[in-house]
Amino acid sequence: MNYDVKMEEMIKDIPKGSKLLLHACCAPCSSAVLERLGNFFRITILFYNPNITDEEEYKKRLEEINNFVSKFKVEYPIDILEGRYDPNEFFLMATGLENEVERGARCYKCYKMRLEETARIASDMEFDYFTTTLSLSPYKNSNWINEIGSLLDNEYTSNFLYSDFKKKNGYKRSIELSNEYDLYRQDYCGCIYSKRN
Repeated sequence: MNYDVKMEEMIKDIPKGSKLLLHACCAPCSSAVLERLGNFFRITILFYNPNITDEEEYKKRLEEINNFVSKFKVEYPIDILEGRYDPNEFFLMATGLENEVERGARCYKCYKMRLEETARIASDMEFDYFTTTLSLSPYKNSNWINEIGSLLDNEYTSNFLYSDFKKKNGYKRSIELSNEYDLYRQDYCGCIYSKRN
């Protein structure tokens, strides 16, 4: 399925100014997504990433998102919500999967952990929709992300916004925006296992 087309079809029926909780992993991935959706949705970024196992790296990415959002202008103001930060959540989730290949079962569970927290917060705070920037990366499995989102859509009151943000040159645009705004671009997803690989 082309999840980018599915998102465009969904947006046709969504009232402009609807509230979207956007899980974000970093400023570069957020950049192109905010450019694409920021003039349609009222967006709050959720920075919930216990997979970033190095605290200094975590703080650097959070600071970079804050810096980017303070400079980047779209129709609706963008808010940022920091989720709890406890790498032990990630390590507990990854137990038994430490030697999995990158993009394997450990990554699937990591997507699920972060998306489920996003769905929970979106429902608790009465957001209309929730989604994630993760599908922007060519290294992330968009089918898995949308499969998980679809399952959560049935469990929570907020609706999942299907997406594949790498489509329409989304990843290329994120690189351009990163250069334009001089954004820090990390070279691994955040967990100790991806850094090791």
